[in-house]
Amino acid sequence: MINWGASAGYHDAALSVVKDGRIVFAGHAERYSGKKNDKFLNESLIKDALKHGEPDCIYWYENPVLKATRRLYAGQSNIWTNPKDFFTGAGYKTDCKIKWGNHHKSHWAAGYYTRPFGECATLVIDAIGEWTTTSIWNNEKMVWSARYPVSVGLFYSAFTDRVGLKPNEDEYILMGMSAYGNPERFYTEIYDMFETEYDRFHKGIRDWRPELTEDDYFDVAAAVQKVFEQRFTRILRGVKEKTNQNKLVFMGGCALNCLANRLIPEYFDEHWIMPNPGDAGSSLGAVLAGTKQKVKFESPYLGHEIEGEYPVEELLQELLTTGIVGVANGRAEFGPRALGNRSLLADPRGQEMKDKVNNIKQRQEFRPFAPVIRQTDAKHYFDVDMFFNSPYMQQVVTCKSPLEYPAIVHKDGTSRVQTVTYNQHTGLYKLLSRWYEETGCPMLLNTSLNIKGEPIVNDRSDAERFENRYGVKVL
Repeated sequence: MINWGASAGYHDAALSVVKDGRIVFAGHAERYSGKKNDKFLNESLIKDALKHGEPDCIYWYENPVLKATRRLYAGQSNIWTNPKDFFTGAGYKTDCKIKWGNHHKSHWAAGYYTRPFGECATLVIDAIGEWTTTSIWNNEKMVWSARYPVSVGLFYSAFTDRVGLKPNEDEYILMGMSAYGNPERFYTEIYDMFETEYDRFHKGIRDWRPELTEDDYFDVAAAVQKVFEQRFTRILRGVKEKTNQNKLVFMGGCALNCLANRLIPEYFDEHWIMPNPGDAGSSLGAVLAGTKQKVKFESPYLGHEIEGEYPVEELLQELLTTGIVGVANGRAEFGPRALGNRSLLADPRGQEMKDKVNNIKQRQEFRPFAPVIRQTDAKHYFDVDMFFNSPYMQQVVTCKSPLEYPAIVHKDGTSRVQTVTYNQHTGLYKLLSRWYEETGCPMLLNTSLNIKGEPIVNDRSDAERFENRYGVKVL
């Protein structure tokens, strides 16, 4: 049995394939089209999906009729989306039945049916689905929800837009900016806005405090992050009260706020965030919600494949020579973060390296980078216990030696750590081991192999273009 799941129409279109109860493919449309945050499916993406066979059924990630009622209520245009049009528009004509789903249920299913533990609560927070903006689930039953226009996600996106960033894309930059600002300066005003004027956020707040300059934006970001975390804490308490569960699945676009995710262990013994918790990940969730099947999430490496052995020694030699190298090997990551198969790797020990990488990637100089380290070494260099495991860069922790590794430490002394075991990624683990043998340095800087505003490198031609354009060796 071959089931496809699709999400498209608004941002970050994606396609997933589940074959005989196993996830065999999942890819982002933007990686194939080259258009960041592409909302349309395309022929190349579908071609890769078809390598696993024609679908017996296609599951759509939400209910377009229900969504149309909300868009009509909100005064939006183009209220109707026909799922089949996205396939015919990509040159794929099929008589296969397309079954509609539900936006929040797809988020829930993507996390719940891939979770590595048993009974649990699930929390979904995003900007907006059809009408639901936040939902709490006790195992398979939704026990509470918030409806449009009350939305933590819309609040965060509106302020992302207000400081000149792109909503539904650059929220993580606003999060990074927060470490540089004074959260108290605008806190009371922004808190009051969220509590009493939530109906403003969907239409945007560009008219709010027009006198602000770019220097003020860091203080705005700090206040927004503080308000978000306070509301997140309140919601976590609500999840605990309504479900009495000790394990949590967290999904939706807001699950990408790794700074806020550090709060989860205060309330839950274990938690799981599927590595692609946003709308693209709901392409997988659509299938799982429709079939009600639990699957093993074996790996995030589910996209387009660049065949060949992981070039450990070649990568090592380039790092020893220049301190920086790109790698495009194996199957592309399904999710917004590069985890070793489409990565730009660098020596983390010098401040000049952070500036160099930011310059190559054409990013703001304040933006932090993540370290990748063997799981067994993490406790020696970060304020974590021996059981700390973070293979998907989903939370931040404090670095014990920030002066030794300045390229991977943020302004607040934290790092968004990726841990690696031999079984999770053998090639990357071997590279880290060889790097440590040669340099005594236990980690590497790891960032996505892309330029600001462009998708992550997908295939060989993308990798060659990156190397030729930016002068960084890509292996």
